[in-house]
Amino acid sequence: MILKFSRAIVRMPCRNMINGLTTANLGLPDYIKAIGQHGDYIHALENCGLEVLTLPADEKFPDSTFIEDIALFTPHCAVVTNPGAPSRNGEISLIKETLSDFFSRIEKIHSPGTLEAGDVMMVEDHYYIGLSERTNEEGARQLIEILNNYGLNGSVIKLEKVLHLKTGVSYLERNNLAACGEFLIHPEFQNYNLIEIDDDESYAANCLWINDKVLVPAGFPKTKKRISDAGYFTIEVDLSEFRKLDGGLSCLSLRF
Repeated sequence: MILKFSRAIVRMPCRNMINGLTTANLGLPDYIKAIGQHGDYIHALENCGLEVLTLPADEKFPDSTFIEDIALFTPHCAVVTNPGAPSRNGEISLIKETLSDFFSRIEKIHSPGTLEAGDVMMVEDHYYIGLSERTNEEGARQLIEILNNYGLNGSVIKLEKVLHLKTGVSYLERNNLAACGEFLIHPEFQNYNLIEIDDDESYAANCLWINDKVLVPAGFPKTKKRISDAGYFTIEVDLSEFRKLDGGLSCLSLRF
């Protein structure tokens, strides 16, 4: 069954984003340009039929605009994560009150478990959980236990090179996966229709299905064409400033 999303939650970038975590080596982000790109991102979400709640920036947390990592939404509950990056742990307190406005059931990942939702990919009632520098086995175990309590299930995927699971693979519904690198040959994904993302466009593997439209990062024409050829209406969004902080399309919102 294909879900239909109706809402999204985003958080404005803060000026302190220039001190955010990164491995990209692409230079410092331009805050003013990032604000404009974030506005375009919100507009793209709205074009997919979503009502967008925009939370204010918080200068205490440079990476807080990447709101996806601190919560996971399922059809039955919200799960507050426990980020593996210590500098992001305080972001949890920023989201709890907001979640209570939308979810009657809110679960939590507890230490020593760590989990960032960029490592979690939902495929119907199954959740793939990437084991990474940010998500450990205990965090994955706790999440699977929570999912099982609601009639859902999950499994782990050990990551070799990417930061988060969804850095390299995205589910586009209809049994289609956009994937690059290690995920093209991963045994867990061989029963899906794989839309191959070339290594030189690997950033675009983090694309975002919303209500049968697919947001793709601007500047990756081969990826855009392959996703369009698979039958999707695509919307390009320029995220150059967020890419400098290892951020992608899914990172910037919580959809439900």
